[in-house]
Amino acid sequence: MNLTPSNIFTLQNLANLADILVVWYVLYKVLLMIRGTKAVQLLKGIVVIFLIKIISWVLNLHTVSFLMDQLINWGVIIIVVIFQPEIRRGLEHLGRMPFFSSKSNEEGKSKNHLIESLDQAIQYMSKRRIGALITLEMNTGLEEYVETGIDLDAEVTGALLINIFIPNTPLHDGAVIIRNNRVSVAAAYLPLSESNTIPKELGTRHRAAVGISEVTDSITIVVSEETGGVMITRNGHMMLDLSRDDYLKYLNAQLTDKSETENHSITDIFRIRRHKNGGNQNDKEDSK
Repeated sequence: MNLTPSNIFTLQNLANLADILVVWYVLYKVLLMIRGTKAVQLLKGIVVIFLIKIISWVLNLHTVSFLMDQLINWGVIIIVVIFQPEIRRGLEHLGRMPFFSSKSNEEGKSKNHLIESLDQAIQYMSKRRIGALITLEMNTGLEEYVETGIDLDAEVTGALLINIFIPNTPLHDGAVIIRNNRVSVAAAYLPLSESNTIPKELGTRHRAAVGISEVTDSITIVVSEETGGVMITRNGHMMLDLSRDDYLKYLNAQLTDKSETENHSITDIFRIRRHKNGGNQNDKEDSK
């Protein structure tokens, strides 16, 4: 058969190409959505099951193959039951995607206002050593943790964040969760990390910040009540003892410049910290 433009660019071939591109795009968005969540472990488990199935088929292990077949057949129902919260949050995320409207200018102003409010609160609390835990929802929904807090649904302001974390007030114990540039809840409970890499001198707030970063792609800000130091966590990374310039640069890169990748921003922050520390080992004590 001769390959000519008329044979290649047929309606059927174009339809097949569109079909492949749509599937590729959906898989790409799903992988982005589950990145940093518990669903990643599920995906690894599915890969392992299929590898066992293939090996058992090649080696004629009939019993193992039968068990894998049953597991695969019932796997869809098992996944829906176990990961119902994650599936619900994923569908909510799809529902919030702006397909038919453009609000880039308005969103840019809201992001700038959010960063200014966070900066005002962080500076006030850091100087006075008032402990704080603030989580910003990104792509992965935080509904599971929002449900543990006290509803506020208020505009983000520096004054509001400061008042929430004033010691011995009803809302100061727990995390503030910010969604869609609004304070969704206060006094929310976040999962504590069990990582051995976290310095022992860091407290519960720091472990909660690392914990939520291990299961979601949220950005979490911690102000230490012992040292006044500022820490940011995301995707399991801890950025300790950040200066005002450090955290403002990171927040601006993550919240206002969508063209920047997460890895570049994190690398920039660590480069800043290494340059400032200059290899001085005493800085480890300053990051408590």
